[in-house]
Amino acid sequence: MLHKFFTLSLAVGASLFLTACAGTSGDPSDPMEGFNRGIFKFNDTVDTAVLEPVARGYRAAVPDPARKGVRNFLKNLKSPTVIANEVLQGDVKGAANATTRMLVNTLVGVGGLFDVASEIEASDEDFGQTLGSYGIGSGPYVVLPFFGPSNARDTVGLAVDTFTDPLNMWLSNTDRDGWLIARIGVSTVDKREELLDVLADLKKNSVDYYAAVRSAYGQRRDAQIRDNKTDDSALPDIQ
Repeated sequence: MLHKFFTLSLAVGASLFLTACAGTSGDPSDPMEGFNRGIFKFNDTVDTAVLEPVARGYRAAVPDPARKGVRNFLKNLKSPTVIANEVLQGDVKGAANATTRMLVNTLVGVGGLFDVASEIEASDEDFGQTLGSYGIGSGPYVVLPFFGPSNARDTVGLAVDTFTDPLNMWLSNTDRDGWLIARIGVSTVDKREELLDVLADLKKNSVDYYAAVRSAYGQRRDAQIRDNKTDDSALPDIQ
C-alpha cells in the first residue's frame, strides 16, 4: 500500500513533467504554476491542520537532546544512500568520510543516536544531486502532493533513492511495512520540527509564500549540487 501511494505521487510529478509545455507561467522554470499552486495550497492546508501542530507538540513534549538523538539516528539510517551517491559522483573522500561516520556512529554511537564522529565532515547527497553533478538540468519546477517542492530531475532522484534504499528494500521484502511507515512518519515529523521557525518566518515575511518557497528550493538545490562552494547558510533547507 505504501509503495502504491508513493508511486501515485511520483506519477503526478511525472505527468507534470510530460505536460510542462502545455501551461503558462511568469517564471519559465515553472510552466505549470497554476496547477502547482493548487497542489501547494493543498499541501499547506494539510500542513497547517496536521503536520505543524504535531511538530509543535513533538517539540514541546520531547527535550532537545532526545530530538537531536532521533535526528542523528535518522541521518545514520540514510548513510548507505549518501555513500552510494558519493561514489556515483566520483567523490572518493566524501564516500570514505560517510562510510567512516556510519561505522563509528553505528558501533560506538548506539546505532547512530549519538554523533560521536562529528569531527568527520558530514554530507547529505542524493540521486537528484548526482544527476545534477553530471550536468542534467533541473527541468520544470513541480510541487508533489505531500512531498512538496521538487522538479523533474529531483523527482526521479527521490524515486531512485527511495526504492534503492537498503533498509526500505529489506522492510518491504520482509513484510515489515509497519516499520517502513513508522520510519517515514518519524522522519516527516522530525523534518517539520526542524523547519518550524524557518517556514514560519518565510510565510510571515513573504508577499508570495509560494514564490518564496520555490526560490528558496531552487537556490538550495543549486548550492547543494555545487557541494556548497558558495555560502548558502542563509537559505532555508525546505526539502
